Amino acid sequence: QQNSQGSFREGCSAMAGPGAASAAFWEHLRRLCLDQFPCGIGSWNKSRFPPRKATVSPRWALPKARASPRDGFLPPEEESVESLTDYLRSLGSPWALPADCSPEDQQLRELAVQAPRDIQDSLIFSYFKSLRIVNKNVIEIDADLLKFPNLEELILSANHISKINSSNLPPTLKVLELCGNEVDGLKDLCAHPPPELQHLGLGHNCQLGSSEEQYLTDTYWPKLVSLDLSYNNFTNLLSLLLKLLTMKKLRVLVLQGNPLALLPGYRGFVIDSLPKLCTLDDVIITPDERHDFLELSSNPGELLKCYTKMVVVIGKVRGVPNPIGSEEPETGPEAPIITYNYYVTYEFAKDEKIEEEETDKVDILEMELYTVCFHATVREESIALLVFCPWYLPAPPAPQRWHMRECDLTFEVSCSEDVLSSKALRFSPLGNVYSTPRKPWAEVIDCDHTKEHVTRDMVALKAYLLAGTTVTVVEEKVVSWPVVLTPNESPTKKGKDKGKGGKKKKSPSPELRSDPPIVKVLGSGHVNLESLLAGEPLVETVCDFGILITESTSKPPSPKEKVFGN
Repeated sequence: QQNSQGSFREGCSAMAGPGAASAAFWEHLRRLCLDQFPCGIGSWNKSRFPPRKATVSPRWALPKARASPRDGFLPPEEESVESLTDYLRSLGSPWALPADCSPEDQQLRELAVQAPRDIQDSLIFSYFKSLRIVNKNVIEIDADLLKFPNLEELILSANHISKINSSNLPPTLKVLELCGNEVDGLKDLCAHPPPELQHLGLGHNCQLGSSEEQYLTDTYWPKLVSLDLSYNNFTNLLSLLLKLLTMKKLRVLVLQGNPLALLPGYRGFVIDSLPKLCTLDDVIITPDERHDFLELSSNPGELLKCYTKMVVVIGKVRGVPNPIGSEEPETGPEAPIITYNYYVTYEFAKDEKIEEEETDKVDILEMELYTVCFHATVREESIALLVFCPWYLPAPPAPQRWHMRECDLTFEVSCSEDVLSSKALRFSPLGNVYSTPRKPWAEVIDCDHTKEHVTRDMVALKAYLLAGTTVTVVEEKVVSWPVVLTPNESPTKKGKDKGKGGKKKKSPSPELRSDPPIVKVLGSGHVNLESLLAGEPLVETVCDFGILITESTSKPPSPKEKVFGN
């Protein structure tokens, strides 16, 4: 049985090597067991199908296990077509269809019950109008796909395809989905593009960028209605729209996740530039929205002069344990002074300096305000509020108007013991680290921090949003010691401070000498910002660092025990 099964696999891959799309299709077809009970011909229906001369088994056939008398196996009684079909349709049946199969697969199996002799390669090729080969490690589109004369839909998402040989695509295709592959260019695809194609999905390929815009025109796709370019590296919005404008039938467009989608005025500019577009980024374009952005594309130069600005606001910190322990600190003129300060750090993409002349132009523009809020908690209470606000370009001639769109995103992060005990702050290299002003301990610490971040580098901003940011609550402990003055350093008058024996006493100075600060991370959490690339207006995140276990406070050393200058 193993030998015959291996021969079958060799036969399946005789015309298509490993990683070919057709090889993955035949492997899927084998899982349907079209020649095994209750499908095919066997002891369960042999009277209805008299034996014929020996023929070569088709490529999709599984090897049949031959029963022998010594196995003690007796063939079962024959069953009707209705009962065999019920085995395929019943949800609790062991012969039910696998979860990832299509309705066409189910119909083909039922046909294998009703007319098993008709299930030949020629019928299979003409039968399928849709092939769904998802996450099957496909690396090439091979010529065997041309054997499907009626194929209209080809789904090859989540594979490893980098080059697309368009000469191997059936000319009858209307839908081609290549989302989540490794496509790095469209030149080969456009050498012989399917003339009837209506949908082209190229999202999440990451390697596609503005250099491929030349292949997104009506010359190659005269009947294209829907185009998905999401989460790639297209940066030149104006140039891309000029190419897409040639597609007279384009009605559905997905560009979110590209750096150009972070440009000010992105949505309004696309809507006004493509007047026949019905849906942008999976959101239907309403007549009111189109009217609001009317004539925005008449002044494209303004788009390039603007920038993306995000405002980060960190509000209140709650739930930080009181640093004062049960032991009373040492008192006296030579006792140390211990201070505790708290602050919040976060990462952000590198800023750029924008001239004042450019910032003044923002006041005359109509904008959409996108906001992201962040909340973190220590011991079940709110820690911080971050607000990210990208500013959007308006219609130039319109009066000053503001549009605010808000929504919520919530996530929870628990703080592990490793994080709590960490003495070092670790940050990603994607941007800079910013911190709020130091504030003393309180039940509610008001950080009162607001900072604007401005950038024109949309590629770097996209990478930052995909990676997210890390927000950390930090405790800073500073121990300060009074400076003890020698008699020569004492500013007092002669003879005033003499003690017994006529010697001068050492007196403490109002000046303090501080040790290096002791930094302790109270909690750290990752904030997911990817939803901004998908067009989410407001993201609210709750970060739970758990209950903090503070270290027992120890008595600081006395001045006699300290050695300065080492």
